[in-house]
Amino acid sequence: MDLYPWQEDCLKRWFGNHGRGIVQAATGAGKTRLALAAAYRLQKKLQYRLKVKIVVPTGALMRQWNRSLREFSAAADGAGSDPADWQREIGMRGSGFKSDPDRRYMIYVINSARYELARQILADLRNGDAVLLIADECHRYESGQNRLIFEFLPYIEAYRERFFSLGLTATLPSGQAYSYLASVLGRKIYSYGMSRAASLQSVCPYDVFHVALSFQEEESAEYREITDRMSVLYRRLLRYVPVLRNMGQKERFELLRALAADREPLIADAASQYIRLSFKRKSLVCLASARIECACELVKLLPFHEKILIFGERVSQADELYRLLEKWEPGRIGRYHSQMGRQANRSALERFSTGEIRILIACKALDEGLDVPDASIGIILSGTSVQRQRIQRLGRILRKSEGKDRASLYYLHMADTAEDVCFLPDSGEGHVTELEYLSGVRRFLNPPYDEAAAEMLDSMQKKGLRQEKTGELKRCLRLGSVRADWLRELGEIDEKLRRARHNSEKNYWLCMKGLAGGRK
Repeated sequence: MDLYPWQEDCLKRWFGNHGRGIVQAATGAGKTRLALAAAYRLQKKLQYRLKVKIVVPTGALMRQWNRSLREFSAAADGAGSDPADWQREIGMRGSGFKSDPDRRYMIYVINSARYELARQILADLRNGDAVLLIADECHRYESGQNRLIFEFLPYIEAYRERFFSLGLTATLPSGQAYSYLASVLGRKIYSYGMSRAASLQSVCPYDVFHVALSFQEEESAEYREITDRMSVLYRRLLRYVPVLRNMGQKERFELLRALAADREPLIADAASQYIRLSFKRKSLVCLASARIECACELVKLLPFHEKILIFGERVSQADELYRLLEKWEPGRIGRYHSQMGRQANRSALERFSTGEIRILIACKALDEGLDVPDASIGIILSGTSVQRQRIQRLGRILRKSEGKDRASLYYLHMADTAEDVCFLPDSGEGHVTELEYLSGVRRFLNPPYDEAAAEMLDSMQKKGLRQEKTGELKRCLRLGSVRADWLRELGEIDEKLRRARHNSEKNYWLCMKGLAGGRK
């Protein structure tokens, strides 16, 4: 039942706001546990029976909540509770599950909740029960058909003292989207961002690596040609619509889509061509050949015992990388994307959770709904410009777990293109390291590290280091070039040395200790 200080503070604010409100907290900081603690404490305060309705965007997230709820309830009620009692108290609706909705705790996938949740909440309130609605990833429920889950609100005035709500998200929208969510769930009552979560150690400490890549010669030529054509079209459009110059990227593209349907053929044609070329250029950047090669070489240099999540934007890219890595580490690589099928994706998650597979390659389907606390390395194979997805992907590797002392995220980006060169401008307490990958020689450049490593190698060779030991030193130094271990405190490195199980691992940490000592 122990909570982080931020969770205790948040609960005080939630109860102070009459059990209504939205919490914006970093992925991995403990939103699920916060919500379950809110439900537990709320029931203790009420004279009514409390029905808890939890809405989630995916089946994977529904199963995750189910596990968390069972673990939390066992801890809350003590060792004497009967697991069978809780089996009867928890139900799920969606993704093939059709539990009786009268259970004390009900977890709904949004696709099922749209058409039944409002009716069931009204029925519970009319029966004299209290209801707590927990909307997980609530930013997903402010538009379209998803709004149907809130249809009960105009009819509950007589029961308002028995209705409570809690919205959870890492990325709360602004403007009209926020106004709507606040009107149905309550205003934002707490914000707990990535920087604060890292500084207060409620998520795992982490390092971010920006890895600059370069096009192949023919890719570079095609990129320049597309960009030149876009520049000509843009200047033409500015003559007709000068306001384009002062717009942000999102607004500009919305206007361009409208112009593509303009009655004036010259304007419509220019706007249509610009949009088409923009998507073609984006695809060229996303599928650049250096990404796959770099990811393969990077994986080979990362700790062999740590779990790795690789995020991509395109299914074809994920499948190609899977085939290459499967040859290198047979039976230890998995895929998770929309074309795999529900059962195959579920199996991949389970095998990744149990450690049967070590590397999981995923597309957008995994941005929400994964809880594998011991995954400590993330690789952004091809990026997204959506800040919400970036935060969620970083959050996938930040959950704390026993034996996990640090997490690393590698963001691969094409140099000298329109792609962002920085993954998260405000990356919190961790180190941010700039790397460059040289495709021709399959080597990573890390200038500050490379300089220190060259000095160590030169010094050891001058001392007469034998050839076989020189080879081992070079191996260890090469591994360190894509990690932040040489920046750790000496006490941390000594602990790693103490826990090293193999000579190769011990040699590596001895090298890092030498570099860290030289840095001091």
